[in-house]
Amino acid sequence: MFSQTAEYALRVIVHLASLKDSPTTTRQIAVTTKIPEGYLAKVLQSLVHAGLVQSQRGLHGGFVLGRQPTTLTLYDVMSAVDTPARIHTCPLALKTHAQELCALHRRLDNVLLAVENSLRQATISEIIGDCTCCKPLAEVNGEMSVSGGNGEAAPTDTTGVA
Repeated sequence: MFSQTAEYALRVIVHLASLKDSPTTTRQIAVTTKIPEGYLAKVLQSLVHAGLVQSQRGLHGGFVLGRQPTTLTLYDVMSAVDTPARIHTCPLALKTHAQELCALHRRLDNVLLAVENSLRQATISEIIGDCTCCKPLAEVNGEMSVSGGNGEAAPTDTTGVA
């Protein structure tokens, strides 16, 4: 339902928001978010153009979030890289549906509208608060694990039992 580009844009924004204004390079973002560097450059360009990300040149340059995570929504991010999906005319181009959508396409568009409204209500700060994958990674005994709130690495489960 969502494009790969939208998924990548969301990963970038969540990652940058979790860094709290610390500039990071394209390479660092690519490694952390598992996005191919060439594709990432295009995504970053779209996000910069939309004002959601800022680029900083120089020795300690890189990319930072361009808006506060509390005001930035999932919809803002996705619409910066993709045209939101909605049905405005009958996909069958039937003349009888010229003035309004048929029952099928009206219902489908209502579902798309509900998804759009949900994305408009979800802020990046909410996502960061709910997502353990957004916490910085720390290495423990040669393995990467999610860092705890105090900056120390969270215990790594070595039992294999969830």
